[in-house]
Amino acid sequence: MDFVQVETTASRTLEIPQIALPPTALSPTSRIPKDAIRTSLKASTTDSVLAAIYSLGTGGILLSNFLVELGASPVVFGMLCSIPMLVNLIQPLGAYLSERSTSRFQYSLRTHGIGRLLWLVLVIGIIGLSLGVINTHQLVILTLLIVLFSNLLGGLGAASWLSWVAMIVPRQLRGRYFGIRNSAASLTNLVCVPIAGLVVSHWYGGSIQGYGVVLLIGIVFGIMGLGCQYFQVDMNPRCLRQQATQNTYYGKLPQTNEIEQEAKEQGVESKGDNSDEDLAPPVAPASSIWKNSNFLKFLLYFSFWALAVNISSPFFNLYMLDTLDLDVSYVTIYNSLQAAATLVMLIVWGKLADKIGNRPILICIGILVAATPLLWLGIGADRLDIWLWLPLLHILAGGTWAAIDLCNNNIQLAIAPVKNQSIYFAIAAAVAGGSGALGTTIGSFIIQFAQFGGLLGLFALSSLFRLAALVPLLFVKEPERA
Repeated sequence: MDFVQVETTASRTLEIPQIALPPTALSPTSRIPKDAIRTSLKASTTDSVLAAIYSLGTGGILLSNFLVELGASPVVFGMLCSIPMLVNLIQPLGAYLSERSTSRFQYSLRTHGIGRLLWLVLVIGIIGLSLGVINTHQLVILTLLIVLFSNLLGGLGAASWLSWVAMIVPRQLRGRYFGIRNSAASLTNLVCVPIAGLVVSHWYGGSIQGYGVVLLIGIVFGIMGLGCQYFQVDMNPRCLRQQATQNTYYGKLPQTNEIEQEAKEQGVESKGDNSDEDLAPPVAPASSIWKNSNFLKFLLYFSFWALAVNISSPFFNLYMLDTLDLDVSYVTIYNSLQAAATLVMLIVWGKLADKIGNRPILICIGILVAATPLLWLGIGADRLDIWLWLPLLHILAGGTWAAIDLCNNNIQLAIAPVKNQSIYFAIAAAVAGGSGALGTTIGSFIIQFAQFGGLLGLFALSSLFRLAALVPLLFVKEPERA
């Protein structure tokens, strides 16, 4: 693609095809055209919907059920859940490489694109199992290898993607936009998860073949989601680094005189937009990350929280599928109810976060999330639990985790300085990923020993750890809001 480089203030961008024009420098009050921002946000939202369909087959309940059908052990489940977190340790390297690329879009294709195509190998492996070419043990190992390499590639691209999206969303609207974006993905899960569960459990060739069909469909939609990124305003990280602010983008832009005229006509509005620059954290070089005490406090909270949560969270599905011996169609219905609760509450939490900030929500809802594992202690396989308490637990989880995920993302965007943003995101993801993987590993070994209470003892332990993990958050300062 040909492109134009334009200097603007720190704004939020993505990418679009162009016609080559001479470089044009704008005044500090200039902004990315609103139409380009709207197009980029719509494309990103569509991408989230298609990526949600892709995720149905490559993670979550369907992949867990697939491993249960193959006879995988709890340790395998621990590895399955810890790998996506452990590979976050590679995110700093991914941020380093992305900052030396010339296009966020091209870098995303090289990382996420190849990572999604790797799942085609598992489809071939399922066909091989049906033909008797490989056995179930070999297919379990193949699954873990694909999860590993796919997530490694995703880890290389995650920080770049987050930095890319962060540049296009106005600071004062982040809560609402990410709430709507995540709601669209949750609505997709609400509709598609039960359908996928029925396909897997009622496929004429068996649930393993049914999973292969769902996986293949998910891969196709995942590639289509990456295609949506083509319509987002692209960015050149090299130019951003040279200018000391992330303010270069290229897209279908008006001619110089048209842009300057628009800047003059929107002078008052541009002045108002500068307010969110004043509220932004000060620009800091990468070498000063470890001198940023507020970021380090957030990092401490984020890592402890990831460890505490992942001691138990990967094993709730295992508890339902293995211990309670529920059919996968029941579990997919529960996951749909959780997605519905997330869909309803995301917009509510997004608007509330824009008004009162993210930290108060994280503290209050975090206490409720910490108590949630205790509610699993009395769950059994009787009718009352299957048709009432399990659905209510998943609805509660959907509403509370909508707040946690959204506000953790927003507060991270607010704390990270504009310059070298992707480095900050990568370090946070790497530390939290390592802690989460450690938590999952600890959990997978604890449930092997009956003297610790098995899964139920693990749930109680996780609850205590989650409550303690909230303490560092009390000392984190969220930047003032407009």
